[in-house]
Amino acid sequence: MTDKLTIRPATEADLPAIVALLADDPLGAARESPDDLTPYLAAYHLIADDPNQHLVVAELAGQVLGTLQLTVIPGLSRRGSTRTLIEAVRVHADARGTGLGTTLVEWAVDRSRTLGAELVQLTSDATRTDAHRFYERLGFTASHLGFKLALG
Repeated sequence: MTDKLTIRPATEADLPAIVALLADDPLGAARESPDDLTPYLAAYHLIADDPNQHLVVAELAGQVLGTLQLTVIPGLSRRGSTRTLIEAVRVHADARGTGLGTTLVEWAVDRSRTLGAELVQLTSDATRTDAHRFYERLGFTASHLGFKLALG
């Protein structure tokens, strides 16, 4: 599959496919609204205008089959090192188990190196045990406990 796969910056035209990917699981189905792209469009423009944001899609034969967002975070800790954050990794249901997720995350790690990052981090919902095993297979370590505070 990956021999013809393209990972490229997402465009506004990709939004319906990206939002569909975000909504295509039990957690996403409860929090995403693919029928109203208005808030996603506003968010897309904020992301596209920020040089520290890299929203990409994985495309094969004209179909968006995966996405992720890579955020560059300059910091003072770790002697002023830069880190990246991988967010919203999604693979189309028909492409799961094909290696596409691995290709996407490896792209993000390689891009992080290119951008001068010394650390790549990500979070995964506590209920996504399959995802946890996936990230551990790719060399990530479950090293921290994450917390959230909903503001709205």
